[in-house]
This record gives sequence, structure tokens and C-alpha cells, in this order.
Amino acid sequence: MSVSEFADRYGPWAVIAGASEGIGASFSRRLAGRGFNLVLVARRPAPLEELAAELRAQHGVEVRVQPLDLGASDVASALGEATRELDVGLLVYNAAYSPIGRFLDTDVEDHLKAVDVNVRGPLRLSHHFGRRFVARGKGGIILMSSMSGFQGTAMVANYAATKAYDTIFAEGLWYELRENGVDVLACVAGATLTPSYESSTDRLPTSWLARPMDPDPVTEQALDDLGQHPQAVSGRRNRFASVLLRRLLPRKAAVGMVSKETERMYR
Repeated sequence: MSVSEFADRYGPWAVIAGASEGIGASFSRRLAGRGFNLVLVARRPAPLEELAAELRAQHGVEVRVQPLDLGASDVASALGEATRELDVGLLVYNAAYSPIGRFLDTDVEDHLKAVDVNVRGPLRLSHHFGRRFVARGKGGIILMSSMSGFQGTAMVANYAATKAYDTIFAEGLWYELRENGVDVLACVAGATLTPSYESSTDRLPTSWLARPMDPDPVTEQALDDLGQHPQAVSGRRNRFASVLLRRLLPRKAAVGMVSKETERMYR
């Protein structure tokens, strides 16, 4: 799809949920480079304002900042009101909350917050903007998922389960909404060098198979894959690993292999 075709199908405005850093900021820069106006959403206003100023100066696009808690029950109504007069054609849901540690050692409220941000957030916003996109006859939704959702994963057991939801949810929406001109993609990322990921451990993977990706190749591939697939795994190494984990290894072996790595990283 050419840049002009992409803009016509998914523009002129995009909403980036979880835009303040890492993958969300990369999506914002790449879409601004394609001429999209942006609504940047996250809890902290200062990083959003800094990014917005950068994008306005470098790309001459209009950027609005909307500080919101994406796990709040009223997030869809609040964001809907903030974008009511904008012709939004693309939703990118990148926000995620990931308590790290053994399941029983983590407060249950932290686990429930992960469900609010990682499950209820994309559900609420996909429902709201999905209806708007169907009414306009075109649009796109990208839900960020994770390879941790392909199997049970120790130290992030609940987070991995929420990412499994995101992948399956996006696949179902891909089928339902495509007849209305709306494309949906589950972007399944492996380890990615974001500030959040780097701050979570001092034992980053170094092997060829598990080495983290930079955010920009992840987001560029996702934008290219939108409208082509219901699900896409980011990066050649990650695609190889996904085949190994999902098709070649017994389930028990896959869970054990991934969980040993997360225990090494986080214990």
C-alpha cells in the first residue's frame, strides 16, 4: 500500500494509546512522517507534550495531547468526547501494564490493573472507534500484543494471559469488521528495547534468538502489515521463535523454555 493510499484509508487523524515512550512514541513519529495528525494518549502529560512539540516542529502536523488513565472505566467516553469533531481513521492501542514477579507475591490489585489496562482498555476503545470506523466505511485498529501470550510465562503469568486475549480479540475483529472496510491487526512483538523493558531487568537476553528488537522496525512492520494479516509477529528472529514454540515443541517444553528465561531475567 502506498503512503497516499495508507493515508486515504486510515487518515487523517490517528489515536495512539500509550504514546509517551517506546513503541507508542515510535508509532507516533512514523505516522507523523506519513502526514497524519495525532491524538497522543497516556497518563503522564509531560512526555506527551514533549513528543507533541517534536512532531509539530519536524513534520508540521497537528498534534493534540490527551492525558488519560487507559484503565479507567470512562476512558472511551472521555476520549470519544475529546475526538468528537476529528475525523479519526486509525486507533493504535499500545498501552500495557505488567507487574513482574511470582503471581502470589504480587498484590491482586496490581493484577487487576493489568486486566483493566491490557484487556478492558483495548476492548472499550476498539468498540468505540470500531463503530465510528464502520460508520465512515473505512479505518484501522492495531492492537499491540506479545509473544508471551503464545504460552504460559512465569513471572508475568497474568500479563501473558492478557496478551493472549489481545491477539485472539484482534483476530476476531479482523474477520468481523473487514466487510465494513475496517482493518484490524494484532501486532505480536517480542522483547523490544523500550524504557519500560530496559528498566525491568539488568539481565537483558543476549542470545541471537531472544535478543531484543528496537522499536522502529516493530512499528514500521505493523503499519505495513495492517490490512494484510489478522496477526503478524515482529521480526525474523521472533517469527522463527514463534514457529518453534507453537508448532515444533510440545506445550510443556514451550512453557518451560520461556519461563526459564523469564525467571533468569526477573528473579
